[in-house]
Amino acid sequence: GLKLPGQPRFGLIFVALNHGLPSLSGVVVTAGGLVISGNTSDGFLRAHDAETGAELWRDRLPAAGAANPMTYTAAGRQYVVIAAGGHGKLGTRRGDHVVAYALPER
Repeated sequence: GLKLPGQPRFGLIFVALNHGLPSLSGVVVTAGGLVISGNTSDGFLRAHDAETGAELWRDRLPAAGAANPMTYTAAGRQYVVIAAGGHGKLGTRRGDHVVAYALPER
């Protein structure tokens, strides 16, 4: 079947059918109404609006997310962190990373 670099074959089927991408872990929801997901076969960390489901932001990780995203606050600023190590059975890009993002200041 057709396979793009760094993409498992079955992921293309889900995208073509507009069903999203398979995920092996959960999401984190912030008090401000963001739903953050990162363990998908396309290697992006995404933030969606909890009420509408609209994608508000995304960024490609250095390797596919391999865990639930986490959030914490330091010095009054909120951060989102995810382990990005890839997944052998899904055929995603592998690595050994922990990636942190700062949410916009209010």
